[in-house]
Amino acid sequence: MAIRKKSNKNPPVLSHEFVVQNHADIVSCMAMIFLLGLMFEITAKAAVIFVTLQYNVTIPATEEQSSETISLYHYGIKDLATIFFYMLVAIIIHAIIQEYVLDKINRKMHFSKTKHSKFNESGQLSAFYLFSCVWGTSILVSENYISDPTSLWRDYPHTLIPFQMKFFYILQLAYWFHAFPELYFQKTKKEDIFRQIVYIGLYLFHIAGAYLLNLTHLGLVLLVLHYFVEFLFHISRLFYFSDERYQKGFSLWAVLFVLGRLLTLILSVLTFGFGLARAEDQQLNFSTGNFNILAVRISVLASICMAQAFMMWKFINFQLRRWREHSSSQPQTVKKKFVTAKGKTSRKERENGINGTVTSNGADSPRSRKDKSS
Repeated sequence: MAIRKKSNKNPPVLSHEFVVQNHADIVSCMAMIFLLGLMFEITAKAAVIFVTLQYNVTIPATEEQSSETISLYHYGIKDLATIFFYMLVAIIIHAIIQEYVLDKINRKMHFSKTKHSKFNESGQLSAFYLFSCVWGTSILVSENYISDPTSLWRDYPHTLIPFQMKFFYILQLAYWFHAFPELYFQKTKKEDIFRQIVYIGLYLFHIAGAYLLNLTHLGLVLLVLHYFVEFLFHISRLFYFSDERYQKGFSLWAVLFVLGRLLTLILSVLTFGFGLARAEDQQLNFSTGNFNILAVRISVLASICMAQAFMMWKFINFQLRRWREHSSSQPQTVKKKFVTAKGKTSRKERENGINGTVTSNGADSPRSRKDKSS
């Protein structure tokens, strides 16, 4: 699908502006090459590595469990090729949302440059968070992770996972990897690049860590919880940009943000300090994917706690900034009302003064005329 931004200028081929304006077309052609490779026998084996999930393990049916065979997956080096292909898909979808949804809203609302970039960021992330929350919740329900919290650490290591869960993690990694080239395509300001890189790096570090350490059950629960809270923030910011009087969404998000951090810490401590700490097999074994040793548990738990502390620090700064802005704007509003009220009073006083002057100069007031007539 060709996605072109309307522009009167035709930049030189392969120049900076040409790549930025036509990056969706270029990436679409690259993705189409892999799809066309599936049609030919010579290239099909190589193209399959990029398009479909690898490392499939078929478990035969047993009389006790099920009458059908079960297909499970584990991770490997070929997953990098799959992540690369779906990173291209994420860039294309990003451009479609930007071109056909966000840009049209921006043209109607006439945002400033600062609001324009923040609106685009919140629009993209809210769509991704909503999609991930719905998909992740469906996996949690289908695998009974919500009804049985012990499944977060029971039968560790979770080396074999179902198709939906592996595909979920592949797309998560692909989306956050696609955010790096988007910094170039969206012409991100230099002062915002470092913040964005830290933001993206934290997501990649924790998602890849849960995937590689076979902590996919815990990682899925924490991701859905975190994405739901972040979705509320970005959707509230979108409503705020359309109407600055809308503040209720931020209040709800503030409460759920704190609860989400507490619940994340509780689940993490239960998993690493209670569940995995009491497991029988606590020996490092790369062949079986067992990383349940004291050093790994402490490192992962410390990483989660540091991430929660960092987010709480950012949250407190955000709330303090909002309170300062609210307190600074409130006196100005009161002052304007006071000046307006004072101006109205002075006009009334002048009118009364004029009426008094006219009456004192001998002009007949309505009451004096009535007295004379009587």
